[in-house]
Amino acid sequence: MAAKAVVHERGEQTRSVRSLVPARMDRLPWTRFHWLVIAGLGVSWILDGLEIQIVALVGTVLQDKGTLHLSAGDVGILGSVYLAGEVAGALVFGRITDLIGRKRMFMVCLGVYLVASGLGALSFSLWFLLICRFVAGTGIGGEYTAINSAIDELIPSHYRGRVDIAVNGTYWAGAMVGAGASIFLLNPHLLPINLGWRLGFLIGPAAGLVIIYLRRTLPESPRWLMTHGRQEEADRIVDEIEERVRRQGAHLEPVSEDRAIEVSGVGVVSYVQIARTMLREYPRRSFLGFSMMVTQAFLYNAIFFTYALVLTNFYKVPSSETAYYFFPFAAGNLLGPLTIGHLFDTIGRRRMIMFTYCSSAVILAVSGFLFHQGMLNAVTQTALWCVIFFLASAGASSAYLTVSEIFPLELRGQAISFFFAISQLAGGVAAPAIFGALIGSGNNPGPLTIGYVAGAVVMFAGGLIAWFCGVDAERRALEDIAAPLSAVSRTEQRPRGVVVAPGA
Repeated sequence: MAAKAVVHERGEQTRSVRSLVPARMDRLPWTRFHWLVIAGLGVSWILDGLEIQIVALVGTVLQDKGTLHLSAGDVGILGSVYLAGEVAGALVFGRITDLIGRKRMFMVCLGVYLVASGLGALSFSLWFLLICRFVAGTGIGGEYTAINSAIDELIPSHYRGRVDIAVNGTYWAGAMVGAGASIFLLNPHLLPINLGWRLGFLIGPAAGLVIIYLRRTLPESPRWLMTHGRQEEADRIVDEIEERVRRQGAHLEPVSEDRAIEVSGVGVVSYVQIARTMLREYPRRSFLGFSMMVTQAFLYNAIFFTYALVLTNFYKVPSSETAYYFFPFAAGNLLGPLTIGHLFDTIGRRRMIMFTYCSSAVILAVSGFLFHQGMLNAVTQTALWCVIFFLASAGASSAYLTVSEIFPLELRGQAISFFFAISQLAGGVAAPAIFGALIGSGNNPGPLTIGYVAGAVVMFAGGLIAWFCGVDAERRALEDIAAPLSAVSRTEQRPRGVVVAPGA
């Protein structure tokens, strides 16, 4: 490969190389290797859904004198502490995954989660459980950044959208597992009251032990290696992947040198460079990511964290029976990404994002009107929620896809972490509190109707922003969507502290 010397803003001089790694990865057909990537990496969202649902359902059990004898406020703090851990983990580990690589971090983060969640099952007091929940949250938050980065960089561009959306949607599979398990584990007629909830906390770690084995067989992202001066290692990994594909009977056409990208191997990016890239070079994309993540999080958490209150306060469903309404609600959320995710690769990102966001918003507004008129019951309300979130779930998953593919590779993990943190804080803190206040005692549907309409307006606005500011990223190489910061052609076109060495 031809090499060229480049000088960086720190005065360092390195050799650039022309790499076919991205083109070779994107031209791969779908094989068992890619299924292994999904199985090994896609578990993160399942674990998160499982964790949140288990904790939500064991809250009443933990208030019993035979367990930890917590107050209602203590149970609420458990959820908040886990959320705070996710935000902290995303921000800290997002930075690290861009610095030291995807594989090491998705192994470390899973290990952190396994240990902390497992120890949580042994809790003897509130303070110990709070520490375990916070640390477990950091592991899952870090997982999001490392996993979404790795999936986008390992999956061929032809399939990237549907895979990312489907994987993100599996959160609801984990939630369904958690809800189903709780029916048996929290039944005092089947298990002692102080044992069942502890076993519930061990479900995630037990699944994680199997996943650790699968992850050991996955390679580091060749794209990440390419931008960190480890081109030979990147080529070797792609060679091994291609050999796996050929052994499965696939024929691989040669990749033209015209598709090569020249990179200087500069992978460490300062916070100043990150801010400059996101706010000055890609302001529309940053606004897009912010708006998509916040609007979907607001709608989601507004409904999800208060649906049981609506059922009990307005439709007089006994609190012991609200869990049964959760399963169809979760099924709609799961089926949306799985069944229409491929359309984000065929019809296109902007069209499908606007459709899912705006359509779910319109149906939510209609449901608000029907709710206010007293034309719904618990079953029909749940049915409408299923339809709304069949669409909204695919849209919400596309928000995570969007922020993970529209920024340069060297800051992909950090971009995901920033927007994830913003969405969690906006949706996880503000929305449930607002809608909980609107529900009140359940005597007046007017305030909650206003809340539903406001949520619909917010979601509809998110869809319009995606249409006007979105990026047609379907079936395009990540490097075409946003050139790496270390791409030599990029630095020659836009000097940003890295220039071609004189005479090179």
